[in-house]
Amino acid sequence: MTHTHKIRVYYEDTDLAGIVYYANYLKFIERGRSEWLRALGFDQAAMKSAGQGVFAVRRVVADYLAPARFDDLLHVTTAYASHKPARLVLHQSVRREGKTLFQAEVTLVCLADTGRPKPLPAPVLREISQKPAE
Repeated sequence: MTHTHKIRVYYEDTDLAGIVYYANYLKFIERGRSEWLRALGFDQAAMKSAGQGVFAVRRVVADYLAPARFDDLLHVTTAYASHKPARLVLHQSVRREGKTLFQAEVTLVCLADTGRPKPLPAPVLREISQKPAE
């Protein structure tokens, strides 16, 4: 239940030193999570429309290990770790040529239209229950 998404570093992703600006790693892993859900067969807009809720980041524990630079090809890996009734925990990393540059544990919460937590959608639970944690 691991998914990898490729991202190229553009000038807009870097600071004056040509190094990826730290906050952009959060954007990269956001894209990775969206692609992970899509690869599992879930359309987040359709889930919202069907009243199944939306995912919001509750917590991120991040480690910046090495810099990425302009034109690097990065691999954003997303892996299921665990879940509770309304929470989903994922492990994510950003790598370049096999070297880990950034890693994070991300806790998502499923929210109803009211903004209150709600149980994870049954289809998501079925999918993650079929696969072992990484």
